[in-house]
Amino acid sequence: MAFQAVEAALFTESGTCRGLEEGEGAVTPTQSPSTWPAKARQVAKEPVEFRSLILRVFLPFVAGYYIAYLFRTINAVMAAPLTAELGLGADDLGLLTSVYFLTFAAAQIPIGILLDRYGPRRIQSVLLVVAAIGSGLFAVSDNFWMLLAGRALIGLGVASALTAGLKALVLWFPSERVPLLNGLMVMLGALGAVTATLPAEYLLTWLGWRELFGLFAGLSAASAVLVYFVVPEAKLPASGAVLVGLKTVYADPRFWRVAPLSASCIGTAWALQGLWAAQWFRDVDGFDRPEVVQHLFGMAVALSFGAILLGMTADRLRKRGVGPEVLLGFVAVVFIAAQFALILRLPIPSYLEWAVVAAVGAATVLSFAIMAEYFPKELAGRANGALNLFHIAAAFAVQYATGVVVQQWTAEAGHYPAIAYQSACALNLALQVAAWIWFAVPRTRPEPSMQYRLRPSES
Repeated sequence: MAFQAVEAALFTESGTCRGLEEGEGAVTPTQSPSTWPAKARQVAKEPVEFRSLILRVFLPFVAGYYIAYLFRTINAVMAAPLTAELGLGADDLGLLTSVYFLTFAAAQIPIGILLDRYGPRRIQSVLLVVAAIGSGLFAVSDNFWMLLAGRALIGLGVASALTAGLKALVLWFPSERVPLLNGLMVMLGALGAVTATLPAEYLLTWLGWRELFGLFAGLSAASAVLVYFVVPEAKLPASGAVLVGLKTVYADPRFWRVAPLSASCIGTAWALQGLWAAQWFRDVDGFDRPEVVQHLFGMAVALSFGAILLGMTADRLRKRGVGPEVLLGFVAVVFIAAQFALILRLPIPSYLEWAVVAAVGAATVLSFAIMAEYFPKELAGRANGALNLFHIAAAFAVQYATGVVVQQWTAEAGHYPAIAYQSACALNLALQVAAWIWFAVPRTRPEPSMQYRLRPSES
């Protein structure tokens, strides 16, 4: 079913591939644009080529993103055994889990430059090896600092998981299909979050957390091999003054209109789903561990479905002349409303409230589609990396700061009071409201002559 859905999305009459490497029935950069439609129709006649594109480009990067989501969200299940074995406080737990986001964020700008210079295949495969090393170190750790180092290496190792995949989509597929393709990639990758709930709980009981991270190390290494040997080498434009291109991204006022709202909402969703939702379920709602894991599973499913729903909605709205910016603003309003309901303890089913929180974590589908509209494909890696830096930095700040705020209250029988979590969430919610107002304030759109045009020195 998943393979057929991807195939249907990729190969419609208007959605043919941009091309694989030369000599494989692909549209190469050396061909005249006037020949592309005819070549695309030729490719569209060969089902084997369809499957080749899915198998050799799309799915290997989905595998890497799946692993990234698995590492990102496993902490919610791992928090209890780690705390029990090492005696971690809320602030220690927040730092241990959020250091993933810190190293992830620090790597975004260099990775964006490297992706544009060397292509997604090489960068993704090398970094997944780093993730495997980090997971192995985490598995054999016997103190907090070794765990911290392992977690940091994991964050660095999966730092290109999404942006490398997005770069591949921009290189090989037409721009009008990017929102839907983004949605499919996030939907399938988010199955890693699903795996990090009930399946991980069963494995944790059966194997133990050390053996579980040893297994993750093997998966990361296997994914690195898959990407390196299966994904074809992209034919990239010549790359010169890469820092000039990055400066252009950050100098664009449209970027600064979108980034605060995208980062505050998506970063919060990641931070909550990756750690603090489980603590809320336990301390505020009073759920036992099976109920906690069930709610986390529901959130993971909501994240996966949210990705494809947002991608399909953006795709349909685009056909009606509505850009993804409008949908991003609406999603932010729904997210803010859901958090208000949580903080005020309104009589709304918790599954519904937390499903909204989780689904907003897939709004990268919209944010990166917006970047694809703002900047040419030669700058796709840098533009996505620049924005993802804000997403990850926000997730780090929210995840760590929440622990610091919660720690200000005294735990009773290992449980912090509801007001601790409500206070932390309220402070973060105020920032999201301010970001939405900044996003929604009307601005004069730049004239076409003022829009960014790529110069040879910036490619």
